[in-house]
Amino acid sequence: MHDAFAHIGGYLATGLRDVTTDLAALDGSGWWAVVATYEGKVTCARFDDVRPAPLPVPPRPWQGPARSAWRSSLDQDGYERGVRRIRDYIEQGEVYQANLCRVLSAPLPHAGGDADPLALAVRLAAGNPAPFAAVIDVPGLSVVSASPELFLSRKGDVVESRPIKGTGATAGDLLEKDYPENLMIVDLVRNDLGRVAAVGSVTVPSLFEIEEHPGLVHLVSTVRATLPAGIGWPELFAATFPPGSVTGAPKSTALRIINELEPEPRGPYCGAVGWVDADRREGALAVGIRTFWIEHDMIRFGTGAGITWGSDPRLEWNETELKAARLIGLASRDEPEAERWS
Repeated sequence: MHDAFAHIGGYLATGLRDVTTDLAALDGSGWWAVVATYEGKVTCARFDDVRPAPLPVPPRPWQGPARSAWRSSLDQDGYERGVRRIRDYIEQGEVYQANLCRVLSAPLPHAGGDADPLALAVRLAAGNPAPFAAVIDVPGLSVVSASPELFLSRKGDVVESRPIKGTGATAGDLLEKDYPENLMIVDLVRNDLGRVAAVGSVTVPSLFEIEEHPGLVHLVSTVRATLPAGIGWPELFAATFPPGSVTGAPKSTALRIINELEPEPRGPYCGAVGWVDADRREGALAVGIRTFWIEHDMIRFGTGAGITWGSDPRLEWNETELKAARLIGLASRDEPEAERWS
């Protein structure tokens, strides 16, 4: 076992000073690693030694579960039933779009005692590099993320969000429904930021950009705003969390439907993972997608899809499979191809 550390955005943080659940600390001083679960539990860890550095070399390679050991909180039938239920809600006029997610979990070898999140992070960095890759290992919390999605960045008074809606194996696989779905979430994020932004400062610098990532492409838009004096991280979170792209529109109704249909808590998945430099008034928090977390002797990973009236239940299930396949493969020990996770 090693001491607490974080590696985010090319910086290695060691020398853990303190841990708090108070978001107001992010407007104080120091460099913080931040994890917020979808359910709202926040962990802010302040480190004394922060320097640009590559991922350290782990003492031993990652030892993951067998690929066939993964189990899903919703099987295919259950997930497709959930898609149909959301389409019923849309038909009734209760919601326009809602994200339906499932949590994959597997027991770790050696009862998890030797599970090294750094070793998993190194494996993901080689096999699935991501713009917001992060590993945070502090007492009671081990998270390894390969997130491609920016929830909130901040430079002084300027904040930005880059919601993803629309996923395909290639750009040609993006569906007609992906574009209005993306626009719906852009409007939701504009509304969320508008609650705390200076009047008239919310803009959309880019719409429907196609981003390529290992094994898939995403449709991404950018929303930007300026914060007036007195607005800090607690107010930003209150206005925008959980992220719009992993909830739905209207957000309040989508949250209720998600709570009804998903049998397990999402945890760090669909929450936020990142860093804040309080002294420089800068930070970048990713949406906690493509994210693993280790609890006791289990490793968990979430995957999901946005459901609209145009959704086909089987295709939405396939999208969750596409999003998970590469990362689950990297986190699992090698097995004969015939064996599959479910």
